[in-house]
Amino acid sequence: MFSGLPADVAGPIETRFAQAGCPVISNSSSHRMDDGVPLLVPEVNPDHLALLKARSGRGFIVTNPNCSTVMIALVLAPLAARFGLEAVVATTLQALSGAGYPGVASLDITDNVVPFIANEEEKIPRETRKILGRLNGGRVTPAEFAVSAQCHRVNVIDGHMAALRVKLARAAEPAELRQAFESFTALPQELHLPSAPARPIVVRDEPDRPQPRLDRDAGGGMSVSVGRIARDDVMGHRFVALSHNTIRGAAGAAILNAELLLAKGYLHPGD
Repeated sequence: MFSGLPADVAGPIETRFAQAGCPVISNSSSHRMDDGVPLLVPEVNPDHLALLKARSGRGFIVTNPNCSTVMIALVLAPLAARFGLEAVVATTLQALSGAGYPGVASLDITDNVVPFIANEEEKIPRETRKILGRLNGGRVTPAEFAVSAQCHRVNVIDGHMAALRVKLARAAEPAELRQAFESFTALPQELHLPSAPARPIVVRDEPDRPQPRLDRDAGGGMSVSVGRIARDDVMGHRFVALSHNTIRGAAGAAILNAELLLAKGYLHPGD
């Protein structure tokens, strides 16, 4: 079952489906932080599917992250693996479609930026640290680096952007970060999963990219675009990331999760 239910009703309904033996692939936030539930970005933490081995029966819940967390975790993964991370500061500029329907009133967002999105600034740190955490028995120990987020709603239809500043555990040149992004591939690409982009991270070298209108559809909406990679006088390094919030950040993420679950033998269609 694919679940796109609102968080205030998703929790018990998804639990009942899982208890009845149904695999649940959820876009809701209700179970993301549950110990036995993988919070999955297939290129980043496919090993977290081992949490499902403790289940009884065939029912389970797998969730995809918040629509901004997906791109943030994806672009941090190669940096964490190659250099280590000590701290991350994220400033997001989030599209209108992320608010759902009816969304933000036109007179509130026209000629305006709203510097508040309920619960986003709490979700991004805790979800990012879980995704990049390590398995410890039947739960995930969160990654130890600090994450701070400020979130803004902007007058863009689709495409979430994050201005990221990172403090690495070891010194690195901006060119090394660029190479880490550009060379990054993972299990979905190895398995040739249908929804997996050939390049999970697309590097843009133009001084004014990425931009939502130009770059949100990269990789069929499943790639994250990164640009403006540079030194930062406070944190050490900075860059800008952009992804399609309703594809990579929502429906497409859930479909890719299902494809990985099928490839790894957790789904049994036709039974």
